[in-house]
Amino acid sequence: QFMLDEALKAMGDSDLIVFLAPVTDKLTEYEKFLKLAQARGVKHMVILTKIDHVKNADILAKLGEYQKYQNEFEAIIPFSVNKKVGKKQLLDEIAKHLPDSPFLYDTEILTTDNIRDIYKELIRESIFENLSDEIPYESDVTIEKIDEDENIDRVYATIVVEKETQKGIIVGQKGVGIKRVGKLAREQMEHFSGKKIFLDLHVSVKKGWSKNRESLEEFGYII
Repeated sequence: QFMLDEALKAMGDSDLIVFLAPVTDKLTEYEKFLKLAQARGVKHMVILTKIDHVKNADILAKLGEYQKYQNEFEAIIPFSVNKKVGKKQLLDEIAKHLPDSPFLYDTEILTTDNIRDIYKELIRESIFENLSDEIPYESDVTIEKIDEDENIDRVYATIVVEKETQKGIIVGQKGVGIKRVGKLAREQMEHFSGKKIFLDLHVSVKKGWSKNRESLEEFGYII
């Protein structure tokens, strides 16, 4: 709820909002979001995610469902990290709606984030891509340690969830789930760093962390 409240506060200052809509979801959540966006007068676009889990006919059917709102959104784009679909279209569409601005940082600087934060976000991205809808929003990642060498980074990380049942879903039967999450995260980390990555990934249960102020501070949601 805290994260939702913070997101709602930020909506009014946004140039464009990207609404992520899993292709298997009904339009109910989008319709709730649309009321908020209309009330704040903010432009938005819709990204259909998880399209690699359904047939092309299902994607077309979902696009058809959204057409009744075509005058509300700036664009609707089917997107898949695994299939490498929609990335250029997404970036091009976002760029159309961003105001011109001078460079805020030295153009030679790749990022102002440290490597620990980047690796954390890449693991979280893999969780969103690979797991059912209820898991990602009640999970986070802590990077326990990174050992950096010239040709390889050894990353030790823990996925934190709220329930034992969620841990079971992430780990999966015979570890299939966590292997899938780890594989995509490792590939993305290697692509970013240009190095080999050894990723040691575990799952831990911390009941009620998303509703606990101390835990939210620990994960960086409250500064």
